[in-house]
Amino acid sequence: MDSPQRFKVTARLRVMMFFQYMMLAVWWIPLAAYLANLGISRTLTALILSSMAFGSAASPLVGMLADRYFRAQHVLVFCNLMVSLMLWIAGSTGSGHVLFVSLLFAMLFYMPTWALTNSLAMTHISSELFSRIRVFGTIGWIVAGGFSLISVAWLKQDFDGTHLPFYFGAGLAIVAALLNTTLPDTPPQGKDQKSSLLDIMGFRSLALLRNRNFSAFLLIFFFSMIPFTMYWSYFSEYLSDSGYRLITVTMSTGQILEIFILLSVPLFIRKFGLRNTMMVGVVALVLRYLSLYMAGIEAQLIFVLIGAGVHGLIFGYYHLGAQIYTHKKAPAYLKAQAQGLLFFVTFALGLLTGNFVCGWIIRIYSTPTSGGVVYQWDTIWGITALMSVLVLLAFVLFFKKEDYETIPV
Repeated sequence: MDSPQRFKVTARLRVMMFFQYMMLAVWWIPLAAYLANLGISRTLTALILSSMAFGSAASPLVGMLADRYFRAQHVLVFCNLMVSLMLWIAGSTGSGHVLFVSLLFAMLFYMPTWALTNSLAMTHISSELFSRIRVFGTIGWIVAGGFSLISVAWLKQDFDGTHLPFYFGAGLAIVAALLNTTLPDTPPQGKDQKSSLLDIMGFRSLALLRNRNFSAFLLIFFFSMIPFTMYWSYFSEYLSDSGYRLITVTMSTGQILEIFILLSVPLFIRKFGLRNTMMVGVVALVLRYLSLYMAGIEAQLIFVLIGAGVHGLIFGYYHLGAQIYTHKKAPAYLKAQAQGLLFFVTFALGLLTGNFVCGWIIRIYSTPTSGGVVYQWDTIWGITALMSVLVLLAFVLFFKKEDYETIPV
């Protein structure tokens, strides 16, 4: 591929990542605060926040479609159009049950696009350089915070905690779908492979679990999602309860550091190895919850910013490192399915488990009063910090250093 053609391909992949992550951030970050304002039950809140987990369950199936039957860019276009429709419905309803159904279907189409865009990008560039493409997703996530500022400063309307983010997400999804039509052609690589029930369900990549280290890696990642979820799903509720107004902007500070972290990933992997890169991300997970424990009930700004700021280390070194590791271990005809399996185990099973475990912890350490719910946030963050320490110990003991060759399947 000559230089002008390479630049055109990478530019389109960067635009793809930019809009794919911005369309989620604009409504997902303030979602918990919106649900609290609706006054719906803790159980229904957990179900709605678990829509991401339910949606991730479709990742292996969508990966199978891209591996065997349809061009990846066409699958992406269709998914984003459906996301737009579902988000429009979500913004138009005041019913918690209708909101759950619409967001469930939105995420069934959206969440597989994370694995799909990863696989699509690493088909056209080296996996070691993938972070330079993925960083534009982080930039899109940060830019999404600008909609909150525009709404408050220019339109004089509250944004976080309202239904407006769903409409912005719907519009961004349409823009993304149109731009996806310009992506480099990515035909299915496993079109001539024999099919079975596992292939139809998108779970042929389960064969990778025969590798003991890969199995340990997935299991540890699953358990790491439980403490991860306390921030991912419930942090906006913590900020709202503590009196923060620009929730999206506050949480986006973590993505600012993530830009520099993602750009450093190739160098860090070459110098210290993939396993050590991922370990730094797990250490950052521990640091996040120790900081929020120090922030306590008063939500002291400096500790809140540290807790949000290390998100770049967690996502850049640990999550992105996991995606690179999975891509390296999977054979060519299973790469999209393997990414789908990773997202199924983490953002489906792990996030679902995390939502209910974390919701249960919050319920135990909160007390309804006539003036509203009183939360014991210092205890909540302390428990989450302890869980993160256990994940770090498991990573050190059970995920071994290895040569990252493809697993024979």
